[in-house]
Amino acid sequence: FRRRFLVWINGSHWGRCIGDCGSGGIRSRAVWCVHVEGWTTHHSNCELRDKPENQRSCFQVCDWHLELFEWEVSDWQICVLVPFAHGDVKPRTTDCVTAQHGLQHRSVHCIQKLNRTIVASEICEYFIPQPPVEQACLIPCPRDCVVSEFSKWSECSKDCVRSLQHRTRFVISPPLYGGSNCPNLTGSRICDVPISCSLGEEEYTYSLQVGPWSKCRLPHLKEVSLIGRTMLDFSSDSAERSTFKLHSYKSHHYSKPWDVEIGYQTRQVRCTRSDGKNAMLSLCMQETIPLTFQSCVMPKDCETSIWSVWSTCSKTCHSGDLSPGFRSRLRSIKYIAVGTGKECPELEEKEACNVGGKELLHPCPRFSWRTSEWKACQVTLLLDGQDPRRHKHTALCGGGIQVREVYCVQSVIESGTHKLKEVTRPVDKKLCVGPAPSASQLCNVPCSSDCLVFSWSAWGPCVHENCQDHQGRKGFRMRQRQVIMEPIGMSQSCPHLVESIPCEDPMCYQWVISEGVCVPDHGKCGHGNRILTAICKNNKGGEVSHTLCSELLHPETMVCEVPCTMDCVVNDWSEWSSCSHSCSSKNAEGKQSRTKSILALPGEGGKPCPPHRALQEYRLCNDHICTQLYWETSPWGPCSEDTLVTALNATISWNGEATCGVGMQTRKVFCVKNNFGQVTNKRCPDSLRPETVRPCLLPCKKDCVVTPFSEWTHCLQKADGDSTIKQFRYRIIIQNAANGGQDCPDTLYEERECEDIPVCPVYRWKTHKWSHCILVPDSVRQGILGINEACGRGLQSRAVVCLSDNNYAADVTECMKWTEPMPSLVQECLIPCKDDCTFTPWSKFTACSSDCESTKSRRRSLTGRSRKRDKCQNTVVYPQVETEACPCETFITQPHGNWSDCIIAEGKTELQLGTRFQGETKQCGEGVRLRAIACYDKTGKLVEPSYCSSSGYIEESCVIPCPFDCKLSDWSSWATCSSSCGTGMKIRSKWLKEKPYNGGRPCPTLDLKNQVYEAVPCYTECNQYSWVVEPWSPCKINSEQNSLHCGDGIQTRKIRCVNTAEDGEGETVPITLCDQSEIPNEAQKCTLYCPNECVMSDWGQWSHAMMVCCTKCSYIVSLDWSTCQLSENATCGQGIQRRLLSCMRSDGKSLNMNYCEQLNLEKPEKLSIHCLVECAVNCQLSKWSAWSECSNTCGIGGKFMIRTRSIIMQAQGEGRLCPTQLTQYRNCPVKPCYTWILGAWSPCKVEGGQCGEGFHIRNLTCMVHDASMSVPSKQVENALCGELPSKDNALQLLCSVPCPGDCHLTGWSEWSSCELTCIDGRSFETTGRQSRSRTFIIQSFENQDSCPEQVLETRPCSGGKCYNYAWKTSLWRDNERTVWCQRSDGVNVTGGCSVHTQPAETRHCNPKCKKPFTYCTQVICSCERGYTEIMRSNGFLDYCMKVPGLEDKKADVKTSAGKNKPVNSKMHDIFKGWSIQPFNPDGRLKIWVYGVSAGGFLIILFLIFTSYLQVNKLARPARVLTLASRVPNVADP
Repeated sequence: FRRRFLVWINGSHWGRCIGDCGSGGIRSRAVWCVHVEGWTTHHSNCELRDKPENQRSCFQVCDWHLELFEWEVSDWQICVLVPFAHGDVKPRTTDCVTAQHGLQHRSVHCIQKLNRTIVASEICEYFIPQPPVEQACLIPCPRDCVVSEFSKWSECSKDCVRSLQHRTRFVISPPLYGGSNCPNLTGSRICDVPISCSLGEEEYTYSLQVGPWSKCRLPHLKEVSLIGRTMLDFSSDSAERSTFKLHSYKSHHYSKPWDVEIGYQTRQVRCTRSDGKNAMLSLCMQETIPLTFQSCVMPKDCETSIWSVWSTCSKTCHSGDLSPGFRSRLRSIKYIAVGTGKECPELEEKEACNVGGKELLHPCPRFSWRTSEWKACQVTLLLDGQDPRRHKHTALCGGGIQVREVYCVQSVIESGTHKLKEVTRPVDKKLCVGPAPSASQLCNVPCSSDCLVFSWSAWGPCVHENCQDHQGRKGFRMRQRQVIMEPIGMSQSCPHLVESIPCEDPMCYQWVISEGVCVPDHGKCGHGNRILTAICKNNKGGEVSHTLCSELLHPETMVCEVPCTMDCVVNDWSEWSSCSHSCSSKNAEGKQSRTKSILALPGEGGKPCPPHRALQEYRLCNDHICTQLYWETSPWGPCSEDTLVTALNATISWNGEATCGVGMQTRKVFCVKNNFGQVTNKRCPDSLRPETVRPCLLPCKKDCVVTPFSEWTHCLQKADGDSTIKQFRYRIIIQNAANGGQDCPDTLYEERECEDIPVCPVYRWKTHKWSHCILVPDSVRQGILGINEACGRGLQSRAVVCLSDNNYAADVTECMKWTEPMPSLVQECLIPCKDDCTFTPWSKFTACSSDCESTKSRRRSLTGRSRKRDKCQNTVVYPQVETEACPCETFITQPHGNWSDCIIAEGKTELQLGTRFQGETKQCGEGVRLRAIACYDKTGKLVEPSYCSSSGYIEESCVIPCPFDCKLSDWSSWATCSSSCGTGMKIRSKWLKEKPYNGGRPCPTLDLKNQVYEAVPCYTECNQYSWVVEPWSPCKINSEQNSLHCGDGIQTRKIRCVNTAEDGEGETVPITLCDQSEIPNEAQKCTLYCPNECVMSDWGQWSHAMMVCCTKCSYIVSLDWSTCQLSENATCGQGIQRRLLSCMRSDGKSLNMNYCEQLNLEKPEKLSIHCLVECAVNCQLSKWSAWSECSNTCGIGGKFMIRTRSIIMQAQGEGRLCPTQLTQYRNCPVKPCYTWILGAWSPCKVEGGQCGEGFHIRNLTCMVHDASMSVPSKQVENALCGELPSKDNALQLLCSVPCPGDCHLTGWSEWSSCELTCIDGRSFETTGRQSRSRTFIIQSFENQDSCPEQVLETRPCSGGKCYNYAWKTSLWRDNERTVWCQRSDGVNVTGGCSVHTQPAETRHCNPKCKKPFTYCTQVICSCERGYTEIMRSNGFLDYCMKVPGLEDKKADVKTSAGKNKPVNSKMHDIFKGWSIQPFNPDGRLKIWVYGVSAGGFLIILFLIFTSYLQVNKLARPARVLTLASRVPNVADP
C-alpha cells in the first residue's frame, strides 16, 4: 500500500560515455525513488520491475576515430515559404513585391566511412559540430507563364468541305515559383468562307491509315481452323489469341539458351475521311495493299547471373593520401536479349572501399633511389675514339669519369614503429618518383711524378764511418745530393742521396796549416823563414779542439826568400785548379795544376828568373777508382699484422682517424756498387743503412656487398627472334671487395625459360544451321486474305554457342570479350509463291583485267515457269546481270607535311665495363629524313599508305655535320734554360693547325701568332759549366819604346767553357753555357817592374771570415709559377705547379746550393702546389628514346611522332657543347580515317498508307576522310569501319503521320532566349532557363476530345539576361485603345506583366450619358451635331437644344455637335502629345488657330500669283486683262 505513493523519477540527461574505445562504452543517468510529496527514499521501496534504465551501452569516441567517421550532408532542398503565424502556407502572392522569405532543409547524418552506414551523431560531434540542417532563403515572386503572340491564321480550304483555320504561339518563359500555368497555345475557328457547292454534296478526301504493329505473340497449339471467320482482332493489346490451322508450323514452346522463338504480329488498316470519321475500306483501295501480318522474333530480356563476390580492395595499404580504394564485382550473361527484349545491364559494378581507414591498413611500401659505390675512375672515357692512348696498356692518369649503379628499392615501415626498414631488392625504376641521382661524375687518377734531386757535391775527405768510434784503418769518402721535389704517386722513391768510396787512413780530424809572411833573416831581402800556423778541424771544416787531432804540431818555420832589388820576382803559387775527372780509371786520371807568374825581370847582377817549366806544377787528384757504393731499397711491402703491436692497436689513433689497427711494413736493403750490382752489405757504411721496418695503418677489409635478386621479370619474347620465351632477374654490386674481403659472387644475372606463360584465352562462336523459313500461321493468312498458299517472307533462326579452344561450351561473356561480335541469330527468308519469279543463284564474277577501266559481272537466269511469264522478263525489275567496276591498282602519291629532322640510324652501343655511362653513339654523319605521304586511289579516296610506299614515307639522304675539334701541333722540344746558373725558365709551344667548326672543341687561348706556350722553371747547377783558363803568357813589353824591357805591357791567355758535371768528363762546350757575367779576361795589362822598383804581388784570396762577411748568401724563390704540369699519361685533372729555389749572394750573384746549405739557412715556403687542369668533357647524351605513338591514329590533322634524348652530363671545360636538338619530330603516316556517319532523319514514312504509324529512317554510312575540313568524305565499304556503333545510334524511330481530321501535335518550337530570374534587376540565379513547346492542331471539332496535351520543355542555360516586363498602350480611338505586355528587348508577349497594374482598354463617362442627343467624349457628356449644350451651374450638361435654322444656314453654325463629333475626338487624340494644344478643354478650337489658317491661305495665294507672273511675262495683254478680271472672283467669298 505504501508503494502506491512512491514513483520512479529519472534524470533528463544521460551522462558522458566512458570506457574503452569503440562500442564498449557505457553512459549512465540518475534514477530516484520519490514520494509523491517530493522526498526521496531508497530504491528498494519502489517497484524494481518498473525501475527505468539507468545505464546503456554507447560508442566511446577516441581521437583516432577521426579517420573513420564523418558528416554526410545532402544538397539543400528547394526553398519553401515560411508558414504564416496561424499555420497557413498559402503563397502570399498578392502582397509580394520582389521576393518572399523561405526556408530550405537538408539531411545531416554521421556515417562510418568504410561502409557508409549511419551511426550516432554524438560520434561526429566529438570532432566537428553538426552542420546546420536548415537555412533562410528567398523565393522570388510567382512568375506566370510567358508566351509569344499568336501567329497569323492559317489558310482556309477552298473545297466544299467546311474546314478550320488555326493559329499558334509558343512558350517564352515557363511558370515559376507558383505562377500561373501556360494558356492554350492554339486558337481554332471555323473558316468563314462561302460554300459554293450544294447541300449534301460536300467533298471529302480519304486516306489509308496504317495502325501500329501488335506485340509479337505465339499461336496456341490447341487452336482450331478459323473456317467461316471473317474478321480477326488485330489490336495490339488483345488478350485473346487467334486460332489457326496447324500445318508445318513448329512450335517453340520449349526454350534453350539462345533458342529463338518465331511468332507473328498484326496491324490494323482502315480508311479515314478528311473530317476524321471512318469510311469503307473500298474508298481507300490502291494498287498494293499494306501488309497486315508478318513474322517476328519473340522478345526475351537479357538474363544475367547473380553478382560475384566483391574483389579485394585496390587500396590495400595506407599511403598518406585520402583517396579511397575501389573494389568490383562481376556477373555474366546467361541469355542475351532477343528481339525487342531489354538489353543487358552493366556487367561490372564498382564501389569505394577502405575510405580513410588509416588505422585499419598497414603502411604502403615506399620506393626510393639507391646507388652503389663509385667505381674506379676511368680516364679512357674522356679520350676520343681515335686517341691512341685508349688502346695502350700504359697506366693513364689525370681527369676521368667514374660511374655507379642507380637503382630503385622498396622500403616498408615496420609494424608498431615508424622506422623505415629497407629492403634492398631492386625493383622497376618506374616505381621511384623524382629525379634519379647522377650515375656519373668527374674524378681524378693521381699521376706519379719522379723525384727531382740536385747534382752531387764534391767528394769529402776520407773519414771514419763513425768518428765517435773510429777503429781500424778503413774509412769512406762520401758525397751527397739534395732532394728538390719529392716523388708523388706510385712512382719509385727518390734515388740514393749518398755515395761512398772506401779509403785508407781515414781521419775524422786533421790539422790545417796556414803560412805566414816571409821574414828575411838579414836585412830586407834574401833568405828568410815563414811561420806556419796549425788549426785542428773536423771533416766538415769546423774548427775543433786541438786535442782531437792525432798529434800536436809545434809551430814550425818554412824557408822562403824575399827577392832583392835586382833579382827576378815571381808571385806565389795560384790555387789548385778543379780536378779534371771525378775519379780515376785505367784510361783517365784526375789532375790539378797551379802556376806562378814573373812580376819583374832580373837586373844586372840580379838572380835570374826560373825556367818556364818551373812556373807550373801538377798533381794527381780524385785518384780513387770510379766505383761508388750506396744503399738501395726495395719498395715498402704491404701492411700486415704483427703480434708485437697488438697492445698498440688497442689505443692507437693514426693522425686522429679511426683505423683498423696498426701493422708493420718491411722492405729489403742492400748495398750496391754502381755499374756492377749488389755487393755485400759490409762494403757500405752501416751508419747510413736505411730502415727496413716501419709502422703502418692497417687497411680495413671490405667484403663485397650485393643486393638480393630482383623478382623475375614478366615472360616476354626475346627481341632476337628466338621463339623461346624467357624471363630474367638480376642483382647489383653495391660495394666491391677490397683488402682481402669476401669476393663478389660470379652470378649477377640469371635467365630461365618461362613455365606458366600467360596465354590470352581463345574463344570462338559456333553457329548451327539455319532453321526452315517460318511464316505467319496459315489461319492468320486465310482469315485476312483468304490465301491458302504458304509462301512469302518469313524468318529463320539458328543456334549460336560459345566454345573454348578445347571445344567445350563456355560462357557467352567470354566470347563477347575475346572475339568478334556475336553472329546474328535471325535472318529474313523467302518462300517463293507460285506466281513469283524464280532464278538460279548468281554466278561468280568474271575476272578483271589490268586496265583500270574494266568491269566485272555476274549472271543469273530464270527457272521453271518464270521463263514464260512476261513480268519476269522485265530486266529493270528483275535484273539478270549485275556489273561492278574492277578495283584499280593505280595509286597517286601526294607528299604531306614537312621533312623530318635528319635521323641517324643507331647501332648497338657498348657500355664501358658494364656501366650505364653512354658509350660511343653515332651522333653525326649520313642519315635519312622522312616525309609522310598521302596515298589516293583513282577515285580520289584516301587509302592505306602501304599501297604507295612500304613505310608510308619518302626518304631522302641527309648529313648531320660531324663536329671537328680544334687541332694543335705536338709540343715542340723544350728550349734551353734561360739561366746558366741557378733558376730560370724554359718553354715549349704548340701552334694552331685547324680551327674548330660544327660545334667541335674550342681552342685554348692563343697569342697573336696562334700559339700556346707552356713554361716551367729550370735549374742549372752553377758549377756544371765552368770557365777553364790557361796560364797567362809572359808580360809582353813594347821593346821599341822601352829598351830596358820593363814597365807596362800586355799578357794573354786562352779560355774555354767545359762541362764539369760527373758525366761531362771535362768536355768543352759552347761558351754560351757558362756564366757570361764571370767570363775571364783573355788579355790584361801587366807590369814588369824595372830594377830598383818596389814589386807587389797580386792580391791573395780573401780570408774565410772576410768572405762570409762580404758575400752574405740567402735562399731566393723564383717569382713565377710554372704552368700546371700534368703527367705525360694524363690529359687533364690534378697537376703540379712548381717554382725553384736558388742560392744567391748579396750582390745578386747565383751560387751553388752548397753555399746556402753550408750556412744551414732555413728554406722558405712551398716550392710546389697542386693545380687543376679542367677536363674537356664532351656533352654526354642518352640514346634516343623510341618513337612515341601518333597523337592521332589517322588523318593529316597536325599529328606527329616524337623521340627525345636527355643530357647525362653537361659539357665542361673545352668539351663539345650540348646540341640544342634534344627532340626530333616526324609526321605520322597518313592513314585514312574511317567513320560511321549517321544521316539525317527522313520524314515520317508510312509503309503502304498515307497516314498512321510509320518510321523515321536514317542511313549509317562508312565514310573515309583525312580528318580535315577541306576534303569531303567519301563512301567506302562498311567492313572498313569495323564494329557498328552502339545502340544509342538507332536507325529507325517510331513516328506518326496525322490523317486528315486528326488532332495532332506540332513540331517543337525554337528554344527561347536564355532568361535569368532577377530581383530588382540583379540575377537571383547563376544559370538561366530556356523553353520550347509543342501545341496541338485541331482539324475537326468532333475529334478535339482526343487531342493530346500541349508539351513544354525547359533546360538550364548559361549567359542569360535579366528582362523586365512593362505594359504598353496605343492611342485612344473611340474611347478604346490597345493594351499589351512588352519585354525589355522589344518582344511583345502574353504574361509577365502584373495584372494589378494593367491599364484600361476602354473609358466611360460618370455618370453615364443617358439624355437624348448626348454621347460620351473625354469622360464628359457632349451634344450631337445640330444641338447645343445647356449647362447646369455645377458644370454638368443639363440637356441638348436644337439649333434653329440649321437647315438654311449650313455655313457656320457654332454648335457643340459640330465640334465634338467623334472625328474631332480623333483629332484631339492626334494632338494629345503636343506642347501647344489647338483645342480648349471643352473641345472647341482656339482663336489663334483660325488666324493662322487665314494667314497661311493668303501666303499661298501670293505665291501662286507671283509664280504665274514670272511664267507669263511675254503673254498678250488681252490674256493679262482676262486674268486680271478674274482675280477678284477668286477672292470672293
